[in-house]
Amino acid sequence: MMNSIIIGKYVPGHSVVHRMDPRAKLLLVFAYVLIVFLANNPIGYAFLGVYTLAIVAMSKVPVSFILRGLKPVLFIIIITFLLHIFMTKEGPLLFEWGWFSVYKGGLIQGVLISLRFLFLILITTMLTLTTTPIEVTDGMESLLNPFKKLKLPVHELALMMSISLRFIPTLMEETDKIIKAQTARGVDFSSGPITDRLKAVVPLLVPLFIGSFKRAEELAIAMEARGYKGGEGRTKYRQLKWGSIDTIMLLLLLAVAVVLVLIRT
Repeated sequence: MMNSIIIGKYVPGHSVVHRMDPRAKLLLVFAYVLIVFLANNPIGYAFLGVYTLAIVAMSKVPVSFILRGLKPVLFIIIITFLLHIFMTKEGPLLFEWGWFSVYKGGLIQGVLISLRFLFLILITTMLTLTTTPIEVTDGMESLLNPFKKLKLPVHELALMMSISLRFIPTLMEETDKIIKAQTARGVDFSSGPITDRLKAVVPLLVPLFIGSFKRAEELAIAMEARGYKGGEGRTKYRQLKWGSIDTIMLLLLLAVAVVLVLIRT
C-alpha cells in the first residue's frame, strides 16, 4: 500500500501543466485551497469538479496511476462521509433501522464534503506530479522573496519544504520494507485487537526514525562537502519564465471563483 502513495512523486512529461511556471502552479494550488470552500451547493461542486478534472486531463498523467494513488487516502474520504451520515440530523428522514437513521441533510453534506476532500487531494497531488522538487524550491523562493526584507531565511525555508516533499516517497518505500521485514518475523499489522496493533507499530517506528535521522545526517554531510552555505550570494542556472499560459490558467481559476460566488446559496 505504501508504494501506491503518489504524493511527492514526479511524473516526467511535456503537457501544458508540466510546462507551467512553478510560481503559477503554487499560486494556483494556494488559491484553489481557498476557492474550494466557496462551493456550497451541488451546482457549485459540479462546476468545481469539471475544472478539477480538466486540470487532471491537461496534465496527461495516467488516470490509472492517479487512481492507484488515491487508495491510501480513500479511507479518510469514507470516514468523513460516514461521520456526516451519523452526526448530521437535518432535513427529511430517508432511512431508519433501530438507532441508525439517515437524514437527507446528512447524506448531502457527506457527499459534498467528501468531494471537497477529493478535489483538494487531486489538485495538490497534481503539483508534485508535474513539478520537480528543484522547480518547487525555485518557485517558492521566488514567491517568498519580498520576505527577505524582513530577514527571513527564504532560501532555507524553500529548501526545507522541497526536501520534505522529495523524501515522502522515499520514507513510504522504507516503511513498506520495514513492514515486510517485521511481517516475516511474525508481526501482525492487519488483525487482532486495536491495542495489539498499536504495539506492533512500535517496532515499525523505531527503525523508521533511525533511518530518517541517518539519511538527514548523510544529506547534511554531502551538502557541506559540496560547499553549501545557504542562499546568500547564490546564483541560479535555471531562470523561471512566466508565460501566457500561466496567466490564462490563473484567470480561469479567478473566473471559477467568481462563478462560485454568484451561485452560492
